[in-house]
Amino acid sequence: MATESVAELPGGPRGYLVLVALAAGEPPTQLALAQQVSLDRTVMTYLLDDLEARELIERRPDPRDRRARQVVITDKGRDELGRARRGLATAEGRLLAHLEESDAASLGTLLTRVARTAQNAALGPDERC
Repeated sequence: MATESVAELPGGPRGYLVLVALAAGEPPTQLALAQQVSLDRTVMTYLLDDLEARELIERRPDPRDRRARQVVITDKGRDELGRARRGLATAEGRLLAHLEESDAASLGTLLTRVARTAQNAALGPDERC
């Protein structure tokens, strides 16, 4: 269900993760973004090419280091991210429809813990949540 909600984005779930990361804060460099979402640099380059071709992101010179490129979400990218989030919320609602509200909340809490554990296992000791 979730994959269907992000299928129209270049890279599907990976494209969604990139847009979420970009919408969350300061524009990262391409390398920092690849590390943040745990993607190989080569895979990230191709994904960003596809996102940029659809005008969902822009790459610009980093003012702190002109050799590096910052990745910035565009207004169109924010619109597409909003559409994907609404689709994911609808899919989540269908998936959890038969759970009590408190059970759905508990499940969300537990899955967040599992995701953090998995993320920490993938990161180095200095980068852990």
